[in-house]
Amino acid sequence: MIGGNESCTAGPIPMSYLTCLTYILGEWTGVEHIEDYLSYAVYLLWVLFPLAVVFLLPGVLVILFYTSILLLHIYKRKNELKEAYSNDFWDGAKQMLATLWDGHGRIWHGYELHGAENIPEGPGLIVFYHGATPADYIYFMARLLIQKKRDCHVVADHFVFRLPGFKILLDVHGVMHGPKEECVSALKKGYLIAIAPGGVREALFSDEMYTIVWGNRKGFAQVAIDAKVPIIPMFTQNVREGVRTLGGIKILRSLYEHTRLPIVPVYGGFPVKLRTFIGEPIPYEPNVTAEELTAKTKAALQALIEKHQKIPGNIFRALMERFQTQKKED
Repeated sequence: MIGGNESCTAGPIPMSYLTCLTYILGEWTGVEHIEDYLSYAVYLLWVLFPLAVVFLLPGVLVILFYTSILLLHIYKRKNELKEAYSNDFWDGAKQMLATLWDGHGRIWHGYELHGAENIPEGPGLIVFYHGATPADYIYFMARLLIQKKRDCHVVADHFVFRLPGFKILLDVHGVMHGPKEECVSALKKGYLIAIAPGGVREALFSDEMYTIVWGNRKGFAQVAIDAKVPIIPMFTQNVREGVRTLGGIKILRSLYEHTRLPIVPVYGGFPVKLRTFIGEPIPYEPNVTAEELTAKTKAALQALIEKHQKIPGNIFRALMERFQTQKKED
């Protein structure tokens, strides 16, 4: 075995370890002057490394999701034998995951939650702007559980339910498919529910202008009317600066519209400042129509965006805000 400071011999000529390795690769591949190609490869790696990082960082969220799933399976196995909780089997698991995600939000984004007092004690429908990833909503859900001891169920796109291994995570947190009847029933039982009417389309194809992409969707408004609950608007500052998409490429938009699969690449994962703002509730009115309530909700959400977000969004500015010591006032 040859040490790092030793030499190897190819024929009569002693060579350093690196030169020896290059020689062996050249003999094995039959490529002359392979050291020139290796030098070029190292140069390309050095040049492209920053680009690779911005596409790989969002993978941290995927790792956190599957870490959460693994912890749930461990928790389930342990408590099937132990039965540590008499009221709700998953209470401890929810607190554990809330601590994990809240810790990530605090450390990476300096996450803040403002206006939690606007959330009613009873049922309500939270309507939020959808960033490129739902990380800001997860931070909100974790902080709400830790501070207020309240669960918040969320309506997710159908493709989420087809993700491998996600079933236990979705079941534990009460993630819903979103039929109107299911939402109305949950609200009437006293649950707090969150929904992003723009869904995946808004997540992928909105941009640094923070355009609300709802189309003609008004089902959420009809749900609030049928359940006789208030709507609470919610927006997270800099959510599109943390992770961005390549949704501006027309062929990707066309591909999504035909397949309904979120195959648009994302990049970023930057430690930008994230602040979630919860607006004043829009109370239930018996005579309001779904169209009128949709317009009211959209106006309230737009007002939150205009008040708390500098447009167009800027990644560098959002990074600088992360390291400012003075907190932004509500």
